[in-house]
Parts: sequence; structure tokens; C-alpha cells
Amino acid sequence: MGRERGKATGKVLEDLIEKAGGCAVVDGGFATQLEKHGASINDPLWSALCLIKDPHLITRVHLEYLEAGADVLVTSSYQATIPGFLSRGLSTEEAESLLKRSVRLAIEARDKFWASVKRKPAEHNYNRALVAASIGSYGAYLADGSEYSGNYGPTVTLEKLKDFHRRRLQVLVEARPDLLAFETIPNKLEAQACVELLDEENVEIPSWICFSSVDGENAPSGERFEECLDIINKSSKVFALTAKAIVVYPNSGETWDGIAKRWLPSKCFDDGKFELFATKWRDAGAKLIGGCCRTTPSTVRSISKILKERS
Repeated sequence: MGRERGKATGKVLEDLIEKAGGCAVVDGGFATQLEKHGASINDPLWSALCLIKDPHLITRVHLEYLEAGADVLVTSSYQATIPGFLSRGLSTEEAESLLKRSVRLAIEARDKFWASVKRKPAEHNYNRALVAASIGSYGAYLADGSEYSGNYGPTVTLEKLKDFHRRRLQVLVEARPDLLAFETIPNKLEAQACVELLDEENVEIPSWICFSSVDGENAPSGERFEECLDIINKSSKVFALTAKAIVVYPNSGETWDGIAKRWLPSKCFDDGKFELFATKWRDAGAKLIGGCCRTTPSTVRSISKILKERS
């Protein structure tokens, strides 16, 4: 399953990183920006709710991140799952159509922005962005905060996780994104499921698998990153991590209460801190840097500015 689309697998990502001066910029928080524009997303579907109700806001946010200097757009499908949509009374066909819409909206925004950039006579520092289809963890679907703990319980097996991700992966690949982004993976078991699934489905679109962490050494489950990364480094389908390219896109430092469904006050990174750490992450070997929850186009603009100044 999947297409090489005229380039060797992984080449599209390598080319972008090279054009970006050795470190490409990933976009930032999506739900934060949707809420800023009036979207109501206090819902198990979270930002994916806008795929149903407010797709124009998704396009608007994509364009804002492109204007801020993002080289990679991550789609609004993080919490978009077929079971999640079915629970809202949608049909399987409608659910799959919404997943494809998430990719189409990002591609259309990218193409619109790139066309406008090329018409400008003045020089610019933009690259033609790649679209990464977001595949949130099983815990994100549960919407109970378990993507931050890695505790899925004794009944969740490797095969159950593969079954959960399989059809969504197939549909997103059919939508032809440039990249696949498995996000907030909290434990070794789910990392294994993602890697095996990529092999079983013969996916040729380059992908990355990102873990959440609170200490930089362990996954939320308590398992050491070293153990998790061993699984990924053995995969020919994953192109970002350790011996591969490293992706870094943290949230603002706030803590999500998965039960109360709200952000808890805490000391946060401001844009200046992101500028400082972006150069440190790049110097430490990161090849893609951006932001996650609670970061904004302003954050991405700061990251882009400092990386492109010093590339």
C-alpha cells in the first residue's frame, strides 16, 4: 500500500530538510488556534470536530502557519478516528471521507499559499511545505489522558492496537499526503504496533513516530526511550528518529488534565524560550523542529526566523 510518487522513499523529506538549511520547521498547536478563531472543540473529537463543522477554520489555521514559516503542515486528523466518528452517528463512508478531507484541506492550503508566494517578485525564505497526515495514539482516541500515561490496561494487545490503527492508516495513505506522523505514542507496545503495521501494509510514504515525555529519558509508560527507539531504528519505513532524522515539537509546558479536559496553569515556554531551545535542539542533531499544544503561529515564526538566520 502507498506510492513512491516519483521519488525514492524518504527522499522527499531529505530534500526538504536540505532546502531548509539542514533543519525544517514543523507547524504548531492546532486546537489552540482553532479556539482563537471561535471554534468550540470541548469534545472527544477535539480539533477533528472542525472537519465536520468548520473546515474553513482548518484551512485558515494551515495558512497562518505557512505564513509563519512552517515547512511541514500536520493535518487535523490527530483525534480523527473511524470509531470516534461512528460514535457520533456517522457512517463508515462518512468517517473515511472526513479523514481524507483532513489531508485535502492541508494540501489545498499548501498549494494556494505556494502559488501566492511564487507570484511575489521579492525574494522570500519559504519552502514548498510538505503535508504530514497526523495519526494520533490510541490514548488520544480514548480521550482520557492515557496518551500522557501510556497505561492502556491489560486488555490492550499488540494486535488490538494494529487493528485500531489499520483502516485509518489505509485511508490516510489513499489521500496521498507527503508524510505520515504517528504522534504522542506513549509506550513501546504502540510503537511496535505502528512499525509492524507500516511493514504489513507496505507503506512507502515516509513517516515519523513521536513519543511524549516528561523527563527526556523515558516514555510516559516508564519504559526507557532507548528500548522504544531500538524498535524504530530497525524499521526501513520510519525516517525520523535517532539514527534517522530527529523530530522535536514540544508543547508550551502546560499540563493537560485528561479528566477535567482543561489545561492546568504552569510555567510555560514563551516564544523567546522556543528561539533559544530551537538552536540547541538543532545543534544537538534535530532535523525537524516545531511546536505542539498551546503553541501558535507566533511561536513557529520565532522558530523559523532563528533557524533560517543561522542556517
